[in-house]
Amino acid sequence: MDCVDNTVSVKGSSLTTADIAAIRRLLKREGYAYLIDISDEFRYVIELTKLGKPIPHHENELVKDIKPDSRVEAGTYSALTMQKLPPHTEWYESPGVPPRYVALWCIRASHGEGGETTLADGYSFLREFSAQDQELMQERQYEWHGLSNISGGPPAAAIDHPILEHHPDGLIMRYSSQRLQRVEGDNLVSRYIDGGVSFFEAEHVSISITRNSVLLWDNWRMLHARNAFDDPERHLRRVLLAI
Repeated sequence: MDCVDNTVSVKGSSLTTADIAAIRRLLKREGYAYLIDISDEFRYVIELTKLGKPIPHHENELVKDIKPDSRVEAGTYSALTMQKLPPHTEWYESPGVPPRYVALWCIRASHGEGGETTLADGYSFLREFSAQDQELMQERQYEWHGLSNISGGPPAAAIDHPILEHHPDGLIMRYSSQRLQRVEGDNLVSRYIDGGVSFFEAEHVSISITRNSVLLWDNWRMLHARNAFDDPERHLRRVLLAI
């Protein structure tokens, strides 16, 4: 399913009060917003700071380039390849509170098919689980495994988190179809992993991020992934935002 709604036409080099209000309404109602008609003078990090505080990435980069990297071997689970990425939330494997929002913008769009960012509403997926299931998701601690580094070294140490975590600003949902450890005899975590894949395949929207646009989503709520592509020059940039 392609994204046709949830757009905010910025039409300028800065976010106005009306733009910010429209973005926040979409984030609350739908979980994501697609900002279009941005001018070439738009200062992405400065303007996005109006929506949240930028958080450095794991490599202490405030802005991360998302583009194919020849140092990453084929088949490696990484955004720096051209392969399809499975559904997940950001920073499930990190200590503390995950970023509230993820923002992606385009430096060079993929020429040819593929490369779309895909999103599905994790809170809607949670409706498939009973109140008792969701209580257990808050009580039980599960292992979340980190990724190998860029040179193909060993994965980062696993960290324990619940699937769901209440926060004063909302419900934090963590998800990874490949890096959440299954537990023998725990049917709940297996239903969560496998059900999330099925839900995502059935319900996701696909967004081709173009130049002069930003895709912004609620990382506590939305599962995201990426379609495979063939253009090695595809280049996006990403900022993580706290509230």
